[in-house]
Amino acid sequence: MSYPFEYGDRTLWDAGYHSGQLYVSLARGAAGFLEVRSGLTPTPQGGCAVDREEFQAFVQRLYELCTPGSNEVLRELGHGLLVTSLVLLDRVGARITVRAEDTKALAEAKARFARTMAS
Repeated sequence: MSYPFEYGDRTLWDAGYHSGQLYVSLARGAAGFLEVRSGLTPTPQGGCAVDREEFQAFVQRLYELCTPGSNEVLRELGHGLLVTSLVLLDRVGARITVRAEDTKALAEAKARFARTMAS
């Protein structure tokens, strides 16, 4: 059983059911903590629709939480969620603003992780 993440008629990530459920739960929790919407809405088919603008705002705030200088525990807790979110954000054709010194490391992390996220 899968848990697809969709943008319009495109499947961005055909996650396993448990992986998808966990990601959505973590994203909703982080969005509540950050006081923004996650941009993820459950679909009747058992997956999630991605609202590009809301999701982009969420990922930008999540990135800001995970930057050097922030609390190390919060940064590390958010890192996996951030990388997964950045892959999805790339797949909807959107970007966030990142510091130049973070660009290479995030690009490498996204590339590694994207290979595990079937679409």
